[in-house]
Amino acid sequence: MALFHIHPGQSLDTRVEDYLDDKLQTAADLNTLDGLLANVETQRNQLQSQLDNATKELDEARRTTAGRKESLQQQINDFNQLQASIDTRIKIAAASDAPDETIARLQRPMKKLQHVELAHKYLVLLQDVEKLRAEARSHLPESPKAALEPYAKLKELSLTLRTLSGNESLHMVDYVEKVTESLWSEMKRIMSAELDATLAKRHWPKVDPQSEMDDEWLACFEKLIDLQLPEIAHSNIIVPLLPFDVMTAIFVAEFRFHFMSDKPTSSPQSMGTHCFPWFLTTIEKWQDFFRDNVGHLLAAKFHDASITEQTVYIDPVCALITSMLPVMREKVHAVAEEAIKNPAFLSNFVPQLMTFDENVRARFSYDGGDADKGWVGLTGEILDKHFDRWFGVEREMALERFEQILQSQEGRKIDYDYAANGKMKPTYAAVRVTDLLRAVTGKYERLRKLKHKIKFLTDIQLDILDGYHDRLRGSLEAYQSITSTLGRTLHGATKEQLAALEGTGSLEALCKVIGSSDHIANVLTEWSDEEFFVVLWEELQSRDAQRSKRNSAASGTEPDSILGRVPSTLAEKSNDSGIFDETVSAYSSRRKAAEQLLVNALADIHTKVFRNYVNKVQWTTVGDTAVLDDPSHTSVTPELDEPLRVLQRNLDFLTKALSTATFRRVWHQVLDKLQDLLWNGILLKQSFTTLGAAQFAHDSGAIFSLVERFIPGGSAAFDSLREGLQLLNLPTATATADPADTSGDGEATGLTLKRASDGAFTSNEEARKVLEALGLEALTPVDARYILQRRVENNENVGW
Repeated sequence: MALFHIHPGQSLDTRVEDYLDDKLQTAADLNTLDGLLANVETQRNQLQSQLDNATKELDEARRTTAGRKESLQQQINDFNQLQASIDTRIKIAAASDAPDETIARLQRPMKKLQHVELAHKYLVLLQDVEKLRAEARSHLPESPKAALEPYAKLKELSLTLRTLSGNESLHMVDYVEKVTESLWSEMKRIMSAELDATLAKRHWPKVDPQSEMDDEWLACFEKLIDLQLPEIAHSNIIVPLLPFDVMTAIFVAEFRFHFMSDKPTSSPQSMGTHCFPWFLTTIEKWQDFFRDNVGHLLAAKFHDASITEQTVYIDPVCALITSMLPVMREKVHAVAEEAIKNPAFLSNFVPQLMTFDENVRARFSYDGGDADKGWVGLTGEILDKHFDRWFGVEREMALERFEQILQSQEGRKIDYDYAANGKMKPTYAAVRVTDLLRAVTGKYERLRKLKHKIKFLTDIQLDILDGYHDRLRGSLEAYQSITSTLGRTLHGATKEQLAALEGTGSLEALCKVIGSSDHIANVLTEWSDEEFFVVLWEELQSRDAQRSKRNSAASGTEPDSILGRVPSTLAEKSNDSGIFDETVSAYSSRRKAAEQLLVNALADIHTKVFRNYVNKVQWTTVGDTAVLDDPSHTSVTPELDEPLRVLQRNLDFLTKALSTATFRRVWHQVLDKLQDLLWNGILLKQSFTTLGAAQFAHDSGAIFSLVERFIPGGSAAFDSLREGLQLLNLPTATATADPADTSGDGEATGLTLKRASDGAFTSNEEARKVLEALGLEALTPVDARYILQRRVENNENVGW
């Protein structure tokens, strides 16, 4: 303990003085001076002792530090020497061959040792394999379930060995697999032999299909199911049930005897007449037997959810079919190999096979183990391999038939018996083309793959439709080149071609195109609403919708073969479209073009045949100025006889060839043109006396009457001409009114030519009053003045 603590900046004297002042403040404090001195001495001695100890410890620490430094330096020196020694030895070892020689000498005994160890393991493994095989055999045929336990272990061992790395070079793996497969075959053979023996005792299949299986029979059947349960549970493919294989073995042998031997029924051509019917009949005969006897057993055994949904296991009839199909598959594939060498037979064989598949599906509800998509059928298997060959045959046959239709002379004629009057009459060729297309549809409508259906649609049907459309277009182009001046100048025309267009020849040529185009368009429109083509269209839309999700719409989703030939499935209105809309539109355009050419042809015929009537008849020299007393005695102008005959001929021909709607549509335009011809060529061009006007009116009435005979109400197309004739035939003097006339229209009926002319030429308003008084609605004041000017009486009495 320090006596005085000196703070920085404070002297010792000052501190001592303060200490003494604190301890000696009074006289009495002097008495304690000795004790105070003794205390100070004690403290001094203590401080001296502490100082001595600290000095001693400091010397000891210095000596220790010096020793450690020497030791550390020695260790560093030793390490450096060791490192140098190691480096030297490494250099010596690297330059020496001794280690490699040593390792090489050791490898041979080590390999021998490894071989010995591996051989020992092989022996142990073989012992285990043989032990498991023997154990499995020991339980058969009494307890197949017990036999499955060692077999399962052996199977697991086989799978484990196969998954090990480097097993490719191990013969042991192959050996264990073969032992496992052999054991499984042996197990099935032993169990099958037991059921087979039971069947022999009961003379199967010479039993009543309505009989029942006895207990022993069912027990053997159940044992085979028990044996097979693990295999079915772990299999990714459909496995035929063993008891059904055993029981159908006799049927398979019979099948081979009849259809896979040298018997006549083995001929490939007998597939549809003998082989397929035999198979279906056999299944039908025994379906109730199996369903009644083992249906409950299968339902009890296959209660696992993943298997319950598969009818090939729980439905005895489907299980029966599954066991019978392999031999039929073998036969079908063999026949297919023969059929591809014979195009005609191949064309018949595939539809027969499709029908067989459909019968199996429909009559026995067979789905092949795929409840969602259904059984692909034997057809699917054959077409996976031979579709291109079959399609090529069908395409070649269809196009050959199409060419025959086009080349047929009869095909170029109109089939007037195709439909009743008032319906469109196509050519025989058009009808046969649609029949051909329908036959092609029958070839592929039962296919299950969309790509196969599209192939038939685009490369056969649409090709035929495009080809026939080109033929119709070519017919119109040929017609135009023959009938037009420019066309004859550029291409020329033979006498035969020109002769073919005489009379109704030109009309017939155009009606062929109209009727054929309309027929094709209507048939395709009907087909677009049929279930098959509706479903096909929906499949196309669904396919392209899925593609559009993976690819941008701009990249296009339709194959080149169908692009532009059916409506785009990416269009906004594709749901309202039909699969044949594009083709229907093309044929409809061809029909409209032919209709317009027909209108022009009729107008041209009428212009030529009416030429003499329009240009040569003088209406001022017909009779005298007296009014006809009896118009019924008037005959038509001689120059009109031929036009009326031609007009009647044309009407009669077209009413048989065209539908009522088309007939009226065409003639509405033709009669408009005929009215223009009579209006401008006669009514507004010629001058008329009273008798001349009456004669023209009588002639026109004959035309109107003829039109009405073929087109009821059709003469309304001549309303303007009819009203013009009424105005043209106004009398020059007021007729005597009939006392019995109470109609009240005496003012109108008494309107004379002079009064009408005075009103018409006064003003438009007065002209309208005249027309209104006469009940004329189609004429305008200008028309009225032009018509009234054609009466010679007006020209002779200009002073009226």
